[in-house]
Amino acid sequence: MRPLSQGVSGRVDPADVPDGPKYPGLLQSIALMRFRHQWIPHLHRRYGDVFSIRILPEGRWLVVFNRPEHVREIFAGDPEIFHAGKGNAILGPVMGEHSLLLVDGAQHKRARKLLMPAFNGHALRGYESMVEGLAKTEVGSWDEGRPFRTLERMNALTLEVILQVVFGVTDEGRLAELRPLVNRTVNVSPAVFLGWGFPRLQRLGPWRRAFENQVALDRVIYALIAERRTARDLESRSDVLSRLLLVRDEDDPTDTGLTDEELRDQLVTLLLAGHETTATALAWTLHELAKDPVQEGKARAAALRGDHDHLEAVLKESMRLHPVIPMVVRHLMAPATVGGIDLPAGANVAASIILAHSSETSHPDHAAFRPERFLSGEVAANTWIPFGGGVRRCIGAGFSLMEGVVVLREVLAAYDLGLPPGAREQPKVRNITSVPKHGARVVVRRR
Repeated sequence: MRPLSQGVSGRVDPADVPDGPKYPGLLQSIALMRFRHQWIPHLHRRYGDVFSIRILPEGRWLVVFNRPEHVREIFAGDPEIFHAGKGNAILGPVMGEHSLLLVDGAQHKRARKLLMPAFNGHALRGYESMVEGLAKTEVGSWDEGRPFRTLERMNALTLEVILQVVFGVTDEGRLAELRPLVNRTVNVSPAVFLGWGFPRLQRLGPWRRAFENQVALDRVIYALIAERRTARDLESRSDVLSRLLLVRDEDDPTDTGLTDEELRDQLVTLLLAGHETTATALAWTLHELAKDPVQEGKARAAALRGDHDHLEAVLKESMRLHPVIPMVVRHLMAPATVGGIDLPAGANVAASIILAHSSETSHPDHAAFRPERFLSGEVAANTWIPFGGGVRRCIGAGFSLMEGVVVLREVLAAYDLGLPPGAREQPKVRNITSVPKHGARVVVRRR
């Protein structure tokens, strides 16, 4: 677990970036990680549409944008200059140096090309029935009339989807081995997350436990890859890992496919990027539907008639109202201009999802839960960006939305939703994601 800093430019002169708060990088990094939902809007009100944040290591700067035209420039920037991988370098100690989120240039093109067949439309249709079966089992286990935390149940469900649909693990012994390792990887505090970039901390307390857990998880993943490589039914299997073992770059006759290390890094990336994010989006969605009987009724009618578009709009509106990830970052490898502002090499530029999604200009009545805005063509490009954009748009976006729609369909067909007395929610930061602080508690009653 070492930080990935190769090729990242050094210190930037504060005079070369827009204005922003002056206190030390450690304090600003903590505020960004722990209090983002209050702090980022505060900085926006104080400094305007563009401002700079000092981040660790000292001398690094993050320039924050949110206007659609600025977001478009960041996503459309030359990928040789706007490096997404180096912008995500804080994730390196866990995701690994080959992760699709962390590589740039030719490495990224190759990795994305090899992974894409496992996430195209044909593949997604094959996964849907598997997700449906797991969702039916989960939803069928819920107790009527007793409040429960949907975040916990959605985390359990999306973990099963990752382990069985992506990893292809169905043996209960192996599942029982993986579940606690994955949960301990995901459930880390912002302090532990920040500590990933400081290898010496890995000898101490929570950082040491995180390191030891990562070693144990890697051991199981490598054993799983080795077993799958020798499987006689590999070509008939439909899970993502089996598909990835078979892919080759057809334009390169010397390509031998993904190595064990590349497979490990991509699997951990899919696990961390596709497990808790989808679970959190679903928990927020169930919370919003439970407190709005009108929207719940519309969503249920859509579920019963098989209206995929409406259920997807419900999910998208929840993701707009409750951003799970705060921003999309690029690291400048050379001087560049964004929004008319000249920025130096070494600066990091961020498209703020929090600010973009709460813009009254882009999303009128922005505080209201109104899925219809996604059905009427009201949501313009570069104003809804939970999956990023451009050539670096999340490869698992289609999988996540498919999974969310299937789960909503199963829940709404089976239950009426309601909130327990006094239930309130607000975001809480866990690792890099923002989850419902109280777990998005609901009460269900069978229809």
